[in-house]
Parts: sequence; C-alpha cells; structure tokens
Amino acid sequence: MPLMDWIVWTQELRLLVALALGLLVGLERERSRQDSLHSAGVRTHALASLLGFGSAFLGREGLTQAPLLTLGSVTVLGAISYWTKSKEGKGGWTSELAILLTTLSGILCLQADIWIPMALSILGTIILSEKKAINQHVGLLSPNEFLGVLKFLLVTLIVLPVLPNRSFTTYELNPASTWKIVVMVSTVGFVGYFLVKKLGGRTGLWVSGLVGGIVSSTAVSVATGRIAQRSPEKAGAALQATLLASSVMYLRILALVWMISPLYGSALAWKLPFLAAVGVLLAVTARAAATRNESMDSLQNPFEIVPALVFAGFFALFSVASSLVRTFFGVSGLLVLALVVGAVDIDPFILSVSHAATLDPLLVSAILLAMLSNTIAKGVYFGSLAAPVRRQAFLRYGLWALLHLPLALL
Repeated sequence: MPLMDWIVWTQELRLLVALALGLLVGLERERSRQDSLHSAGVRTHALASLLGFGSAFLGREGLTQAPLLTLGSVTVLGAISYWTKSKEGKGGWTSELAILLTTLSGILCLQADIWIPMALSILGTIILSEKKAINQHVGLLSPNEFLGVLKFLLVTLIVLPVLPNRSFTTYELNPASTWKIVVMVSTVGFVGYFLVKKLGGRTGLWVSGLVGGIVSSTAVSVATGRIAQRSPEKAGAALQATLLASSVMYLRILALVWMISPLYGSALAWKLPFLAAVGVLLAVTARAAATRNESMDSLQNPFEIVPALVFAGFFALFSVASSLVRTFFGVSGLLVLALVVGAVDIDPFILSVSHAATLDPLLVSAILLAMLSNTIAKGVYFGSLAAPVRRQAFLRYGLWALLHLPLALL
C-alpha cells in the first residue's frame, strides 16, 4: 500500500501541510534575498498558504467562489507589485508568481489529493533555488538547439497523437506506428547529441566516440577522419574513437530493436553485444597518443523536421521494398538489399525488418548483413581521410566485418 494511503488526511493535518509548504517556499525566498530585492519571505509565504487554505475551507462551507476570489486578489496584488517595480526599473515576475503558487498550494491542500500541492510546492522551490544553474544552461543553449527542442515537442506531443493508428494498403503501413519509431530513434540521437556537447572536448576523443555512437557512428567516422587528416599526431586516438562509436552502434540498434520487437531482440541478444565487445577490443589495442582537446564538431543537432520525414519515408520504403523483394526475388534478393542499404543509413531498414510479426531467421541474417555492409562503409569513410592509420583502419574494420558472416549463418 502506498505511504500516502497509510495516513488519514484530516483537515487539521492538511492545515499543517499547508503551513509547512508555505514555510518551505518562504525559506527559499528568504535565502535568496541577498541576490534580489523581493520582499516576500518566510512569513509572507506561510500566510499566503494559510490564506489559500482558509479560502478553500470557506468554499466547502458554502462560499464556493472564495478560492477564485482569493486567487484573483493575489493576482491583482502581484500585478500592482510588478507595475511598481517596473517603474523603478526592476522587472521580473518570479516573486509574484511564487506567492500565487503558494496560495494555490494552500487551496489544494484542502481541495485535492495531498500529493498535488506537495509536488507543486517542492518543484516550485527547486526551480526557484536553481536560478543560477538554469540561467547558465539556458545561456549555453544555441538558437538552433532550442529550435530543435521545440520541433521535438511538436512532432512528439502534437503530430503523433493526430496520426491515424491503423494500417493502410496491402503492405500494412501504419502512420502512427511509423512515427513512433521516428520519435524513438530521434530521441536517442537527441540525448546523445547533448551528451557529446557536454562531455566531448573535455574528456577526450575516445569518450566522445562512445557517446557520439548514440547519435550516429557513421557521422563519427567522418568527423574523426577529418581530425586525423588535419592533426596526424591524433590519428591513433581518432581511430580508437571511431571504433568505439561503431561498437556503441550495436548496443543502440539492439535496444531499439528490442523495444519494437522482443522476438528479434532476443534473437540478437548475444550476437550484437559480441560484435560490440570485438569493436572495443579492436579500439583498445589500436596505437594512440593521449589527446583531450578535440571534439566531434561535425555532429549536428539530430532532431530536425526534414531528416525526421526522410527517416519516416525510408522506413516505409524499406518496409514495402522488403516485402516486394521477398515476393519476387526470394531469400537472395532480401540479402542483397541488406548489403546495399548498409552503405547508407541502416536504421530504417533494420527497424522495418524487425517490425515483422513473427521471427524469421532470414530477417535476422539480413540485419547482420546490413551491419556488415555498414561496418565496411565506415572503414572506407574513415580510412580515406586518415592517411596515417589507413592500413590499420582497413585491417581492423575488415576483420570486424568478416566476423559478421558466421553470426549471420547461425
């Protein structure tokens, strides 16, 4: 039984909670007075919370408009306070909104489940106390990144819910299911992008490679190849980074496949971690000089509307193509298709193949062959740019690619 259900929330106990929450917000406001000139401290917030609780009590006793009138009065007083401060050149609504939130929490302490005012007050206090940290992070967010966040929210919270969740055509194309996969893949890349930005240049190329593999191991192979091209002394570290990024790719693909189809996730459960471990071994045995000052500056914000639409298009295209190839060309045709798409973006192909309702060993082999082709492509991308370690890169990527074959035949 949840802890909240063990307690009998009487009116008296709820009154004490309202007082405690007002004191909590007030303590934070009191503590931050040294950084601002707001006048609302511990006593003001405690009284505001009690005022809200009292208005809620009056509402229960028949004065149903009392809570709304109280909130309206506090809002008017806050507007007057803001107007006064604005005339003195001191802008900002934070203190006024904090008082309004405290009053609302006092009302909810009597009118709602007790966790709601608790959550509002605690989260509000955290936001108020982390002013400097929030401002610092906002300052580090570029306009393009902020726009990327807005686009992510647009396609996730607005576009996804309105898409029809049913199949169309004989190929069973479901717009909602397709878009869910787009959002899922883009979310992984989005998180990886900010991790690269946070950890990249300060922690060394190999850590950047590990984190960059979440975004795109192919992009990392090109980025590290350019680093090796302009700084030959860092070629070994660049090779390590691209090998590590490619190792992360296997784990990223396994996680995505498992979320879409546990059947195919189980079939790949030991094969992809094995290939990832081989990549790590190839990376740590590569000769490299220590370096900490390069970053993956070629990685771009992974969530843009056009690439998301392109991914959805490729996903649908490969779903149809896989069905047609199997119908007209059989097993050999699908395996050839897997080798061809591996030279570009393998995510749409692999996720469309693993979306099948039943487990087919042929499709598991196709997934591994697509990864084989992609591994060769990344070796070529990196080796063509990184002349100092070209032979070493081709040997390691070639050996890695060959190890896919027995796994595809098992």
